[in-house]
Amino acid sequence: MASSSSSGAGRVAGTLALRRGSAAVAAAAASLIPGLPDDVAAVILCLLTFPDQSRLRATSRAWRLLLSAASLLPLRRSLHLPRRHLLCLFPTDPSLASPILLDPAAPTAWWPLPPLPCSPQLYGLANFAALAVGRHLYVLGGSRFDARSYPLGHPSPSTAAYRLDLAHSRHYWERLPDMQVPRGSFACAPAPSGSGVIVAGGGSRHPTFPSNGSRTDSTEWYDATARSWRAAASMPRDRAGCVGFVAHGAGDGGEDEFWVMGGYDGYTTLGGVVPNDVYCRNAVALGLWSGKWREIGDMWEEGERRRLGPVAALSAEDGRITEVFMIDGNDVFRYDFDSNRWLREATTRRKIPDTESCGFVSMNGELYVLRSAKVPVEASGPWRQLKKKLTLEFQVYNPGTKKWRVLTTHPPVHAPIDFRTAALCTVEL
Repeated sequence: MASSSSSGAGRVAGTLALRRGSAAVAAAAASLIPGLPDDVAAVILCLLTFPDQSRLRATSRAWRLLLSAASLLPLRRSLHLPRRHLLCLFPTDPSLASPILLDPAAPTAWWPLPPLPCSPQLYGLANFAALAVGRHLYVLGGSRFDARSYPLGHPSPSTAAYRLDLAHSRHYWERLPDMQVPRGSFACAPAPSGSGVIVAGGGSRHPTFPSNGSRTDSTEWYDATARSWRAAASMPRDRAGCVGFVAHGAGDGGEDEFWVMGGYDGYTTLGGVVPNDVYCRNAVALGLWSGKWREIGDMWEEGERRRLGPVAALSAEDGRITEVFMIDGNDVFRYDFDSNRWLREATTRRKIPDTESCGFVSMNGELYVLRSAKVPVEASGPWRQLKKKLTLEFQVYNPGTKKWRVLTTHPPVHAPIDFRTAALCTVEL
């Protein structure tokens, strides 16, 4: 036991010393918690929830160094601790309500982030994309509605891009260079090796009158090092409302590809009155080495389903996506790359009414199905009245064990969350 402790202490001190290249910093890290061995103190701090780590960074220089994203992730790996993902939830318009973080290790520990630095008196924002690349959280594009008009005016797609560094003790949104093409409801994914973001498709649409909108086939890439956007080859045709991910080795010769699935590429009316989108049953993939798109056939037969449901991808320890899942109604499907078909994987443990929307995201090797509702709870006090409190339910599915579990928490929001407009993403720190 003593030898294990000493080796752990060596790894902690060595990791910190390598991160800063200073013997003084390594010496400062030798007394993280007085009276405890370094490896024990490091494990305690690494296992704290993200909100607690954020608060405790200001305790000392050694703690600030250890709990920084640059040190924490390699240190967790050296101590053979499991990966940890955080859930980032944008419950509504990010200019009105702050996004919130949740650490699944402590479902009651919500951590608010600052709202986007835009004026809600001028415009509202919807259909934006939120994703994390390393320690950075991005909010890109969206559909802007003039908040001064009544009734709600026609939307205009946005080129805006914001980034927040979760490693800083003081969180703030940084305005990035605008995208070259304005877009909302588009596909996006972290670029390989964490070098930036790739986006494709999108447009803008009115929530009530979908014919009043736009679509695009453009693709562009944000280079985080050069802090600039550059254009890539356009998709074979316009597409919006789609999802995207990077499939490693899925192309010819093991080429990495950026896949774009689902969405809609047209608009019709039923009887000349009822609006009806023309949804895509196929997918397209951009070779990240060749720079060329290839079309992939239909993923389901006519009448099997109307549209692609919410999609979540599982990734390995190195960040490479290994499996892709979709939820359609109460069924979870796994995508089979060889047959280009969605295969039924499981059915949710608790039924979700057709009138309700749900969120779908992957964290720590599991799939999370999110549902928001107000449930009666007994209030404290002599009268013990029943009051309705907003509850967020997680149905968690483990594809490895084929088992479900259910968690509930009370998010710091006052209205039920509509997952048709809310945005979700996961962050690994």
